[in-house]
Amino acid sequence: MSGSPLSLESASTPLHTTLGKVLMSEQDPCIASVAGGASASSVAADASTSSVAADASASSVASASSVAGKRRCAVVGLGARARMFTEALAGPYSDRIELVGFCDVNARRMAVHNEWIAADHPGRGPVPAYAASDFEVMLRRERVDLVVVCSVDRTHDDYIVRALEAGCDVVTEKPMTTDADKARRILDARRRTGGDVRVAFNYRYNPVHSAVREVIAGGEIGEVGSVHFEWLLDLRHGADYFRRWHRDKANSGGLMVHKATHHFDLVNWWLGTDPETVFAQGGLFFYGEEAGRRRGLARPYARAHGAAAAEGDPFAVRLADSEVLRALYLEAEAEDGYHRDQNVFGAGVTIEDDMAVLVRYASGASLSYHLTAYSPWEGYRVAFNGSEGRLELLVEESTWTRSSVRADGASPVMHGVAVGDEAGRTELLLRRFWERPREVKVGGGEGLASAEGGHGGGDVRMLADLFGPRSGGDALGRAADAVDGARSLVTGLAANESFETGLPVRVRDLLDV
Repeated sequence: MSGSPLSLESASTPLHTTLGKVLMSEQDPCIASVAGGASASSVAADASTSSVAADASASSVASASSVAGKRRCAVVGLGARARMFTEALAGPYSDRIELVGFCDVNARRMAVHNEWIAADHPGRGPVPAYAASDFEVMLRRERVDLVVVCSVDRTHDDYIVRALEAGCDVVTEKPMTTDADKARRILDARRRTGGDVRVAFNYRYNPVHSAVREVIAGGEIGEVGSVHFEWLLDLRHGADYFRRWHRDKANSGGLMVHKATHHFDLVNWWLGTDPETVFAQGGLFFYGEEAGRRRGLARPYARAHGAAAAEGDPFAVRLADSEVLRALYLEAEAEDGYHRDQNVFGAGVTIEDDMAVLVRYASGASLSYHLTAYSPWEGYRVAFNGSEGRLELLVEESTWTRSSVRADGASPVMHGVAVGDEAGRTELLLRRFWERPREVKVGGGEGLASAEGGHGGGDVRMLADLFGPRSGGDALGRAADAVDGARSLVTGLAANESFETGLPVRVRDLLDV
């Protein structure tokens, strides 16, 4: 590639220089995800330098710890995605936050998390486990200050509102919720109670995404006129949404809500503006019963476990082959009947797998966005066209997909170092008018997305911001609250409505945030 690399430390403008120093301060030993094996001591010791701490006025999630001792935290929803939080709270952040409660519809899953904690922390007693019907009982009995919500998406609003009304602060997995009425309910509860809600947008904390925000905020490409954003889910990751509870739109809001809320939040954050009008088209092109029959991919089984028809099917996941999936789901089925390994070409799929969205923003910028859930490779391309140039981001999380999804980890989905020779690269390229293109180097540069643990290093930095000590301000504005959660959600909700009506949707008519 022509031109010399652009270091974030050598940026020319004062804003660029300040933000560059903030980003460079993140390149410390704390680069592996907590769940992926980083030592508790290294994560905790570097928490103050491994992330940009949020301004105390933006969030009070961890502020009380320095004044009144440990905060008392409960986790509701103990599936696979809760593990990042339970391991962090029981490990590197246990000196600041005490994990005092688990709450789930399934007792077995709570027991599994306690078994993992006991294995990692010998001598530590089990976290008290409560049935979902005893949520308020848990909050009172365990004197909970902070609730982490990792339950099925359609239930987020219920737990968030009940926690706020009980005087707790909340950290919620994305999406914050699944429809406009539930979003209004959360915003109303937050205003009424004065409680704090943080949305776990880990993609904001990926250093390369922070670099994008820095370059745009520093005026390197001038005023942004348009954004082109393509997100590709490979045949392993994309298919997984069609095996699980996500396949029912009533549970997840579809991929426009469950998955794209990350992407729409990034655009809102990168540009510092809000969506105004959305027009979209989407459908079920590849997965589902009818498409499977049409392409000869359908097989006669409802779920893969124990089904002879699933043998040799590259789209079937074998729960028994994964210690984690077997413990969390296969061995827990007797309690709630949930099957984690449904046929992606079976009945009951109500979400889309191919979606195109046009968005007009308050700043005047436009977004063309496409999400494909059946790609041979996984990753994304984003391009920003500005009045003084263009910024291009390429992230290849996997360059191809193996036909087998026999997994020995927490999920058939593998990213970064876990994919071995499937791993790709990360490139951020600045093309200013009348100049040679320059690569913006961020931390590890080549392969950054695969080198720093979950979500390109975003997970561990987000955890440090949510639960670690706070110092200074959040120069990049990465801490996301309930309003940010609603603003990210509304683009996907408007897209879903546009799918149905075939008409553009004015965002304010759907949810005024």
